[in-house]
Amino acid sequence: MAPRPEIVRETSAAGAISVEQRLSFAELAYRQSWLRKAVVLAALAVVWEIYGRWLDNPLLFPTFSATVEAFVSSVLSGEIPAKALISLQTLAIGYGIGIGLAALLTTLAIGSRIGTDLLETLTAMFNPLPAIALLPLALIWFGLGQGSVVFVLVHSVLWAIALNTHAGFRSVSNTLKMVGLNYGLRNLSLVRAILIPAAFPSILTGLKVGWAFAWRTLIAAELVFGVSSGSGGLGWYIFENRNALETTNVFAGLFTVIMIGLFVENVIFANIEKKTIRRWGMQH
Repeated sequence: MAPRPEIVRETSAAGAISVEQRLSFAELAYRQSWLRKAVVLAALAVVWEIYGRWLDNPLLFPTFSATVEAFVSSVLSGEIPAKALISLQTLAIGYGIGIGLAALLTTLAIGSRIGTDLLETLTAMFNPLPAIALLPLALIWFGLGQGSVVFVLVHSVLWAIALNTHAGFRSVSNTLKMVGLNYGLRNLSLVRAILIPAAFPSILTGLKVGWAFAWRTLIAAELVFGVSSGSGGLGWYIFENRNALETTNVFAGLFTVIMIGLFVENVIFANIEKKTIRRWGMQH
């Protein structure tokens, strides 16, 4: 009996399916998040410039180019960097104390039911209270100085971080905890290897919300009384120039506040997200 002949069928080029497809330059550029945001910012700057030129009233609304010119002049003279440094130092103190107190309250809430009741009661009482409403009380307690600003900063940071951190730990599934226990993790090792990574998206959200609250509260508080008896950071710089009717410098101060906010959100927090929750596969 003759062996069965081998049958070989060549695939035609016309029927071949191309898996890999080269993207065009426009498609590659559109996939870059920083480039899309830069285009949005450029469009807003163009609208600002056009409206300022159309209004033609620098005392009321200076153009974008005049604002950038005033910003560069103040940066070169060292005035804006000095004011920004004062604001950031005050913010770091208030933000750090707020994070520490939030960690303490969250630890108590996770460890016992009375701690949970304490956190829920305090947040229900004080979280809806605007930080700026505590300024008169802060002035009585701490006087006209940095202590008053730090007090309202702690209030604006504490509740947002504590609530989000507590919610993050409570959302960790029992299955995940059991996996950690089956691997022999206990106490601090379980918290470090399982609970904190699982709750970190909520913790990071609390940190971002707390930062935003603290930054706006700081500028508002400095607008009222500076940091120390008539001197202060960026808020005081804006207030002084408003009194002198230097509207362009007022816009330069606001421009600095916005630039710092963009830097913190898109550089610092974006890198933390990239190296933690995106790396762990918890966010796309």
